[in-house]
Order: sequence, then C-alpha cells, then structure tokens
Amino acid sequence: MTHLAGRRVLVTGGASGIGAACAEKFAAAGAVVVVADLNADGARKVAGAIGGQAVQVDLADPAFDAHALAADADIIVNNAGVQHVAPLEEFPEDRFRLILALMIDAPFRLVRAALPHMYAGRWGRIVNISSVHGLRASPYKSAYVAAKHGLEGLSKTIALEGGDRGVTSNTICPAYVRTPLVERQIADQARVHGIPEAEVVERIMLTEPAVKRLVEPSEVADLAVHLCSPQMSFANGASYLLDGGWSAR
Repeated sequence: MTHLAGRRVLVTGGASGIGAACAEKFAAAGAVVVVADLNADGARKVAGAIGGQAVQVDLADPAFDAHALAADADIIVNNAGVQHVAPLEEFPEDRFRLILALMIDAPFRLVRAALPHMYAGRWGRIVNISSVHGLRASPYKSAYVAAKHGLEGLSKTIALEGGDRGVTSNTICPAYVRTPLVERQIADQARVHGIPEAEVVERIMLTEPAVKRLVEPSEVADLAVHLCSPQMSFANGASYLLDGGWSAR
C-alpha cells in the first residue's frame, strides 16, 4: 500500500503508543514521516526504524516553532497528550493549563501553520486523535475531557473551512488504548476510586465498552491511515468511534 507516496506526515506524540503505531503505518503507506515528541530518544528510535525524521519538541511550550514543524506537512496527526486524574477541587491549575496547551493550543497552531501549504496544493488531511472522552465525560478527568471536547470542535471547524479547498479534518475516538499513557493512570485511578490497582482495568476501564478489552494502538493507526486514503476523500468533520460500544449506552 503506497497511496501516500511523497506525502509528508507530521505525527505528534510519536515516540510511543498510538503515535508510534501511526508513524509505522504511515511509513508503510509510502509517506515521509516526521516523529515529533518531547522524548527525543523515543522519537529517534521510532524514526530510525521507519526511515523517518525525529524532532524533539515541547508542544506545551508557547514558544515552540509551529511553522518550522508543520509548514510543509501534507498530513497532521494530532496525537500528543497527557493525563491527570484528580477531583476537580484538587486539580492543579498549572496541570490543567498544560493539558489544554498541549491538546488544544498545539493542534490549532500546527494546523494553522500547515494550511497555506495544504490549500496551495489543494490537498491536506488532519487526523485528530480524540477519545470517547471527546464525546462523553468521566469523573476526575476535567482537563482531559475539556481538551478532547475542544479538539472535537476545532476539528469540525477545520473541516468546514477546508473542505472545498481539498483539506479534510476528522477525529478518532477510542476507548482506553493499551498505551503507556493508560498504564500510568492505573495508580491514580485506584487512589481516587478507592480500589486496588489490580482491579482498575476491569472495574474502571472496561465497564462501559461492550467489547471487554483494551484497544490496540495499531487499530487506531489503521483507521488514521484509512482516513487519508482516496476511498475516504468525502469523510470530513466526523468523529470515528473505536469505543467498543461505550457511546451506544
């Protein structure tokens, strides 16, 4: 499959998890992949394995150079994210601001930098890795839920502005994915819910989906690549659920 040959793809948060899987799948489809991550060693490892380019960047820093990173991108996969689990009255203000900067402000700035190139070529694809939490809320995740809901709105706005200029924008909304981000939540989830860590996956993460397993990063990545295929050129402004039936409730 080489339908993306010659296309330049920027994957944020590409050093592990969903981002690493996306980098691998896009490279397999023929694209030139830029792996951007705060973790420089992880980004270099992923990029080296696929013949891509690694960029170390703190996307939560308002001083990062969005133009240098994204101005020549044909596809942007906005994947970078962090999580913090705490009751609202205990939620640190600085952590709330950081999560919104990373998961709302950075995607906006990257897309803004890339659109002139995409518009000029009459082709561009924005794939925003959202979450079922972009459509549903859960307790103790105020910043993450707010950021993912905001990303849904940003994606739809991009879709409306870019659709007749060759640029589409969609979100992918998985349930809990088997990634380091999810694994790092287990201790906090156990603490706020008052349960043993060994019970978090079954009692918290798998209660809502009808399919009782975690999503694999490769499943999200396959959908991301598919959204950039010729067969999906009319897909625009949509939210694609990989939630095992969570939102069907």
